[in-house]
Amino acid sequence: MNRLAQTALLFLLGATLLHAGTTDLYLRYVKEGLRPLVLLAGAVLIVTAAATLWYDRRGASTTRDRSTPTHDRGTPTHDHHREPRVSWLLTLPVLALILVAPPALGSYSATHTGTALTKPFGFPALPTGDAPLHLAVADYAGRAIYDDGRALRDRELKITGFVTLDRKGAPYLVRMGLNCCAADAQPVKIALTGNVPPVLRPDTWLEITGTYTPRRTKDPVNDGPIPYLEVTTARPVPTPHDPYDETWNT
Repeated sequence: MNRLAQTALLFLLGATLLHAGTTDLYLRYVKEGLRPLVLLAGAVLIVTAAATLWYDRRGASTTRDRSTPTHDRGTPTHDHHREPRVSWLLTLPVLALILVAPPALGSYSATHTGTALTKPFGFPALPTGDAPLHLAVADYAGRAIYDDGRALRDRELKITGFVTLDRKGAPYLVRMGLNCCAADAQPVKIALTGNVPPVLRPDTWLEITGTYTPRRTKDPVNDGPIPYLEVTTARPVPTPHDPYDETWNT
């Protein structure tokens, strides 16, 4: 690949990162807190591409002036080495990042991956009062398994996640969690019981209103612990701004 192609790739990649960082596209790849680094990387690549092009043209001009006799400088010669045009195909993956946004990981990944619930270091105090308690999937699962639901009993709970079904058709409410990026995403699951809707489609996002139950089961993939939630009502909701749950392993 010649220098022009290298510069073009650097610029396209930098522009792609800036585009992703200024929109919600970056959330398909990394967690929300890494947005400044995505923007910084994009800016650095664009500056690098501009500097590479400037130095290349400056060097070519200097070399031509030194190698061309004074009486021939009016008609400079050109001695370019042709590079295979196929090298420009390397721009296609970069363009694909701009034109085709991958969906967030969903029920297929959750079905084939065991729950990644881990014991947290502690459990922060929950708000008091009679208002429904909004919890993340991982927060409910961690408290239900490792704290025996002490702070959850006799509380109305609201939890949002997407639906997945195991091979037997048992429904789970799931949220995928990230350590860093989508490549390391793993699910945390809650089994549903009680007033569960009779028809559930995988990848449907639901807000579940329910109560704690001590009932538990094991993940059929890795035998990890999965708590149940006693469902009172369930309503479909849009996919959230950030489909991944960053608090799953805290």
